[in-house]
Parts: sequence; structure tokens; C-alpha cells
Amino acid sequence: MDLHSRDALETDVTVAADDGLALAGTLTLPAGPGPHPAVLCLPGSGRVDRDSNAGRVRMNLGAPLAAALARHGIASLRYDRRGVGASPGDWHSVGFHDNRTDAAAALRALRARPEIRANAVGVLGHSEGALHAIALGADAAAVVLLAAYARPGEQAVRWQGARLAATLPRPLRPLLPVLRRLATRQLARVAATTTDSARVCGVRVNARWWRELLVHDPRPELARITAPVLAVTGANDVQVDAGDLDVIAALVPGGADIRRVPGLTHVLRPADGPASPLSYGRLLRDPVDPALLTDLARWLATRLR
Repeated sequence: MDLHSRDALETDVTVAADDGLALAGTLTLPAGPGPHPAVLCLPGSGRVDRDSNAGRVRMNLGAPLAAALARHGIASLRYDRRGVGASPGDWHSVGFHDNRTDAAAALRALRARPEIRANAVGVLGHSEGALHAIALGADAAAVVLLAAYARPGEQAVRWQGARLAATLPRPLRPLLPVLRRLATRQLARVAATTTDSARVCGVRVNARWWRELLVHDPRPELARITAPVLAVTGANDVQVDAGDLDVIAALVPGGADIRRVPGLTHVLRPADGPASPLSYGRLLRDPVDPALLTDLARWLATRLR
């Protein structure tokens, strides 16, 4: 279905993955004649669709981001991951590397469209999506990283666990040593699995995704990016260390535009202090920070001319 507005045209599309699976997505074109510069938008981790929504946890990033890009003359593509939304497949069996391979196929498909300027296509990723954007950065005209870490995956997960534990309500903090031991055991169990999915504490998880993420190190890929890079992490993000922005700037050969945004959280809404997942429900009642979206679009518009 095509949706028209004063600033943009949205069209339902499919992207053929390398194995032939059809990923369902949305192509947003700005008003006016093309071909247009474009951006591939990649969401964070979990069972998320093209708008970064997972069940009741509705981040609602995709549509307002596409609208902001369109207002600045930039087309965009976003899509549902395997086994999510309108894309077929079993989400529990999808690995971290599968998500990366699908993102690369989507980038090629976007670049091949007649409405798009093939030499002016960038990538933008949030959280896990930022890791895939780093990998695709060597083949992109511009790279935007929202809440990206720059350390081995297991180190990033352990840092996140420690920060999240520190945000627990005070009555629960005496349980922290027990929770740390439990988390260490569960990580070891997942790392020792050999199947695509497994049950951990009775819950079915993407075991292969976890194994691949834990050993992934984005630093060598950062060193291969020659395109302009914008890296943004919120000062109140408790899932990604904003200190990794300095590592990103040091590793990208041409340097990077790094921004530690005061008050910004991992869900791209501002908060008065560090925001744990316990507060996400309240934060997600508000839209994504509109100033952030405008800044991203303006930065991309000057790099994708």
C-alpha cells in the first residue's frame, strides 16, 4: 500500500535475502523528483519490526525517523526482521550473523532501486543495528551509530548487566551478588550451546544469536570505515557505555563526529537520570526526541549530497 503525505511517499516493498526469503519493509521517498540519496535504517536487538517495536515494547522509531529524513530530502528503507511482523521465518533460530547478512542484502537492494542515487546511500543503526551499520560502513556513503559499543560483545553485555543492576530498587540490591552469579552461569550455558535456540531458565532464547554476539568485536570493522561517521550515545544510557564514543573516534581512520547527548537514554528519550528498563514503559509514552531526529537528518543531508 502506498501512503502519501505532503513531504513523503511510503511504499510497501520486499527485499530478497541471500537465501531467497522475502523481508517485508517500507520504502519512504521524499517529495519531488529523484533519484534521491537514501539511508538504510537498522533497529536494535530483539523481536523488533521495521519500526523498532517488539510486542508491548513500542519504541516507534522507524516512522518518525523516516519522516525526518524525508523532510531533508533523504529516502529510507526499513524492514521487519526474519520471523517478525510481515517477514516469514522463525525468529528464535536467527543468528547475529543472519541479521548482518540480511542488512547487507537490504543495502544492495536499496542502492539498486531506480529512485535512489546509488553513490549516496548511507546506513543508520541503533544498538544491535549500529553494530551491523559498522560492518556495512566500509560500503556506505555515510554512517550513523546510535548507542553503539566499541568492545567485544561479552564485555559489553557484562558492562550492561552491571549498570542495570545498579538501577535496581534499593530493597533488591542485597540480591546483587546472587544475581551476578546467576547471570554468569546463564552466559556460560548459552555460550556452551550448539543449537540455534535453547531454553534458559525455561525460556526459549536465540542461542546462536547470543553465541555470535558474545564473541563479536566491532573494533576491526570500525577501522575499515572511510565514510563520514556520526556516533551518538545518551549520557543516561545504561545499556551502552558512552565512553566508547572516544574509542569509535580513535578507530575510524578519518575520525568521527561523536556526541554524548545530555539526558538521552537508550530508548532515545530524555530522562532526568539513568533509566533502567523498569522506566522504559513510562519513557516510551513520549515520542523519540524530535531534536535528535532533526540533528541526524541534517547531518546526513550534508554528507549525502
